[in-house]
Amino acid sequence: MNRAIPRVLSIAGTDPTGGAGVQADLKAILAAGGYGMSVVTALVAQNTQGVRSVHIPPVDFLLEQLRAVSDDVHIDVIKVGMLGNAEIIRTVSEWYADITAPLVLDPVMVASSGDRLLDSSAEAALRELCGQADLITPNIPELEVLSAEHLDTAEAALQAAQNFAAATGTHVVVKGGHLSGSEAGNWLVDATGIVTQVSTPRIPTKNTHGTGCSLSAAVATRFGQTGDWAEALTWATHWLSEAIAHADALEVGQGNGPVDHGVRLRGASS
Repeated sequence: MNRAIPRVLSIAGTDPTGGAGVQADLKAILAAGGYGMSVVTALVAQNTQGVRSVHIPPVDFLLEQLRAVSDDVHIDVIKVGMLGNAEIIRTVSEWYADITAPLVLDPVMVASSGDRLLDSSAEAALRELCGQADLITPNIPELEVLSAEHLDTAEAALQAAQNFAAATGTHVVVKGGHLSGSEAGNWLVDATGIVTQVSTPRIPTKNTHGTGCSLSAAVATRFGQTGDWAEALTWATHWLSEAIAHADALEVGQGNGPVDHGVRLRGASS
């Protein structure tokens, strides 16, 4: 049942500077009209200039967090981000087997530097979790890992997404931000191969930290309201474009700063 204020659970790592991870998810969920909840998979010491260290709590505590939410609250939609290792992925997967809420998976596998973040066993476990997800939102480097192909054009990325969607029975978002050209929008690919494009212009700024987290959380929230993946991606893509356009004004950090999640709440886009 779709709700005016969907209850959205974010399962992800942290960002103490607020631009990515569960902090970004909660901001995006609020901006999209939902009620946000969070379960922490990893405590990450990071800022706009990079990651310094990662602390992984015991998986028993992760499971306690998950059960504390699901035993008490009816979850309408779940967004999953950073999971970190195979044990965490399996724990989330086993817990989710008893949950009926749709799942949006942002498969965090490749750092912005291009470095792989997961070992081979964790990558295999994440591929299995993709099969449980209703929608996955990989960036282009992550789609390359999932498809085992080099993708340097939108056409190649869309073909890889169509193949992966057909194989897993899930929806795939192809994100244009990592491609070249003036177009920086997104494409939705369903399991039958149908493609829906949402166009937005590329915005010249270095302040795009947390865009993947924010997009997936916003899509999850809007789907909880409408039950329509295409509508959810359309709303989230245009909202995120506005958030990127106003990111420079935040003046947060010395590196790649965050986007302005509150752009519409403050009326800055008008």
